[in-house]
Amino acid sequence: MLLPVVVSVVLLFCVWMKWAFRAHRRRMDWCLRRFGSAGAEVRVLVVTAHPDDECMFFGPSIIRLTEEKAEVHLLCLSEGNYYNQGSQRREELLNSCSLLGIPQSRVTLVDHRSLPDDPTAEWSISLVSSLISKHIKAHSFNMVLTFDSAGVSGHSNHVSIFKAVSHLASSGHVPDDCCLLSLDTVGLFRKYVSVLDLPLSWTLSSSLCVFSGLWGYRRARDAMLCHRSQLLWFRHLYMVFSRYMFVNTFQMIPRGPRNLRIY
Repeated sequence: MLLPVVVSVVLLFCVWMKWAFRAHRRRMDWCLRRFGSAGAEVRVLVVTAHPDDECMFFGPSIIRLTEEKAEVHLLCLSEGNYYNQGSQRREELLNSCSLLGIPQSRVTLVDHRSLPDDPTAEWSISLVSSLISKHIKAHSFNMVLTFDSAGVSGHSNHVSIFKAVSHLASSGHVPDDCCLLSLDTVGLFRKYVSVLDLPLSWTLSSSLCVFSGLWGYRRARDAMLCHRSQLLWFRHLYMVFSRYMFVNTFQMIPRGPRNLRIY
């Protein structure tokens, strides 16, 4: 008796997935029209802390945005040189971005002694906000994607980026036509239920929800495999079980007064 029930549930889930992915394409197009005037005119900046963040956390978004003909750039604020692997990790990042759809010319990797590749280090908010602001103005971005206040993995570097972008939002140093979005941090259970988190992500309120299908997942996985220096055993488990390989949900970073301590 149990087997038919399980098979029925699996089949229903697959049917729902197919419907949701088609509906998502329409919803994605509507969202892009909110943030730009058309997919081809949306210029997106993804701000990360380390090489491999782009595929570990933002893979679905980058893949879907490039599929929608948005112009996607990456600003990575450290070389990932914690173990003196800077040159190797730079090459890994460029290879990963190429698979995700970001040309090498649109990848900026920052090498600054005040931004160490140490997950516990709190970066200077003024320095990070200055780097991001200059990048936004230089390329006229109208969408910025980055971490939220919990940083997904809790790394201090990730949180510092969110604080910097929030500072820009509250101080008026971002053009009015540029929307700032932070990647939702979810609880441990949701984080590791893989594709099963899709229905919940779809129904819960978010400013932007991005699905990647099986093809998108394979691209994100292949991009992660480019980071060979980081492929410890638990990263292989992450590729299978993390919902961030399949779905991203974002919230708008509000503009307005905000009490931030600037270091």
